[in-house]
Amino acid sequence: MPWKNQSGGPWGSGPKGPWGSGPQPVGPRPPDLEDLLRRGQDRLQQLLPGGFFSGIGIGLIILGIVAVWLLSGIFRVQSEELGIVLRFGKYVRDAQPGLNYHLPYPIETVLLPKALRVNTTSIGMTLIEDPSRRGRAIRDVPEESLMLTGDENIVDVDFTVLWRIKPKGAADYLFNIQNSDGTVKAVAESAMREVIGRSNIQPILTGARNTIEQAVQQLMQRTLDSYGSGIQITQVQMQKVDPPAQVIDSFRDVQAARADLERLQNEAQTYANRVVPDARGSAAQITQAAEGDKQQAIAEAKGQSARFLKVYDEYVKAKEVTRERIYLETMERIFGNSEKFVLDGKGAGTQGVVPYLPLGELAPRRPQPPATTGSLPQQSGATR
Repeated sequence: MPWKNQSGGPWGSGPKGPWGSGPQPVGPRPPDLEDLLRRGQDRLQQLLPGGFFSGIGIGLIILGIVAVWLLSGIFRVQSEELGIVLRFGKYVRDAQPGLNYHLPYPIETVLLPKALRVNTTSIGMTLIEDPSRRGRAIRDVPEESLMLTGDENIVDVDFTVLWRIKPKGAADYLFNIQNSDGTVKAVAESAMREVIGRSNIQPILTGARNTIEQAVQQLMQRTLDSYGSGIQITQVQMQKVDPPAQVIDSFRDVQAARADLERLQNEAQTYANRVVPDARGSAAQITQAAEGDKQQAIAEAKGQSARFLKVYDEYVKAKEVTRERIYLETMERIFGNSEKFVLDGKGAGTQGVVPYLPLGELAPRRPQPPATTGSLPQQSGATR
């Protein structure tokens, strides 16, 4: 019996101690723990008249153990996880995110890989603790990043690989590879070295990054698929591509010179694009003018030849008349615009010189025909 419930003693009746009755609690008193335990024992004795080791008691204990064992198969899959249910160690099925159930251990077990999470693996750099900055800092790993190009130059390549488990490859991921991060890192470094070894340094440093990233991603995916790893490479990102630190200044000078070369080439191409069309236009204009002169000369020659043939036909018909007429027309064309004098053969000295009166110029003159031998223009009435 508890000491405080004793009704008598050397200090009198009631819950008293050696220093008096002590402070009395105000309000409702808390329940007595021993009283509660005693009441529970009485109720169990009423339910189990034979005690815990009776048939009913053992049955209830076994039933409780079985219930707990069955309930142990309830498990929860987080949003970025995928449940892999194993029956005696053999893959059975996948469990999607949420509450799921499997047969209790040791019949079935469940593995929860981060199948829906995108993982990051860095090559050529690593994070280390930096006490001065009270955080982490990036440290280069040259044994991973220094690579030899196809033209026998050394380049420092730092890159990152983003990967995840394939939607239906969680079982392969768990059973076919042992160290996923190490496997991805080794395959990424090997693939990058192979692609860099087939390329020259100049495209690597300038505009071939996207091509290299795609080539490395495809090569990594083929290699990991051949392993049956169940890993999917989502992206390859080249973080830094530089020459080695010992020669980086010289490479920058070369890059500046090549930039100047490209700029001058672009300026020269712009000038050529402006001048060449003008020259071609002028050449086309001259060619067309020459072609017009050619056609004109051919047409005039054909007209003159046809005219000559007409004169020849008339000459064949009346040779004397045609010859005299040609002579007169020729003399008229020769002396038509010159000053003329008439010499009288009977006079002596200058007394026989008589000025010629140009009667034809007093009247409007008709246009003269072209100066062509053998033409037959109309007579102008010149003095014979």
